[in-house]
Amino acid sequence: MQEIDFYLVDAFSDTSFGGNAAAVCPLETWLPDETLLKMAQQHNQSETAFFVHTDDGFELRWFTTLDEIDLCGHATLAASHVIFEYLNYPHTEIKFSTRFVGNLTVKRHGDWLTLNFLAWSTEVVDNPPALLFSALGISSAKEVRVGRDYMVVLENQQQVEAVTPDISAMIPLDKMVCITAPGDQYDFVSRFFCPGEGVPEDPVTGSAHSMLIPYWSEKLGKTQLNARQVSRRGGDLRCELQGDRVLIGGQATLYLKGRIYLR
Repeated sequence: MQEIDFYLVDAFSDTSFGGNAAAVCPLETWLPDETLLKMAQQHNQSETAFFVHTDDGFELRWFTTLDEIDLCGHATLAASHVIFEYLNYPHTEIKFSTRFVGNLTVKRHGDWLTLNFLAWSTEVVDNPPALLFSALGISSAKEVRVGRDYMVVLENQQQVEAVTPDISAMIPLDKMVCITAPGDQYDFVSRFFCPGEGVPEDPVTGSAHSMLIPYWSEKLGKTQLNARQVSRRGGDLRCELQGDRVLIGGQATLYLKGRIYLR
């Protein structure tokens, strides 16, 4: 029988039941991919982060209930919270190596953890697919852009909050969909929809800010921005554009700690 520590962390929140929950499992060595996927399915969270300590830092991987994914911001924040708070880690910076997006770093500044990710570019979509608007339940948008995901820019925060999407109708788009607008008390707000995934609307999406930060930095003429993802759980993010990198800051709160017993 193998015993593994288990943590459930609310990322991008300083209180329970806010932000985006992620499971975190520190491992001594890598288990078979099939076992990691079954563990993620058993945890039944949007993502589970697994990491292994190495001489150079930590190897980090993320699994949904369906498959391994290339990047997950909130689960990276959650894993960093566990390392800083519960594994006697003496430094203020963590270096992660990943399979698909290279090396990532996370720095600690008091209660805030800052992810350092590659900035993602987007391109204007001159003729957005009609399905995109109909699935979102809107007739038009201020702008539509595309990168890894669709980014639909609306006029204001109230429009973002009012959207009631048909998630299943988005599946033929073959992309996830982010909607965003200037915020009332924040530089910008957003929501993020995941057609075909285990969670229809992601509560707080760190990776989406890799494309949101460059866009809003240019539009607003500033490199430091405060953002909020206005999902039901919601979460605050401190954002900064530094050249071809984005800094995404958030807090995290431990909800549960336990033990996994693999037989």
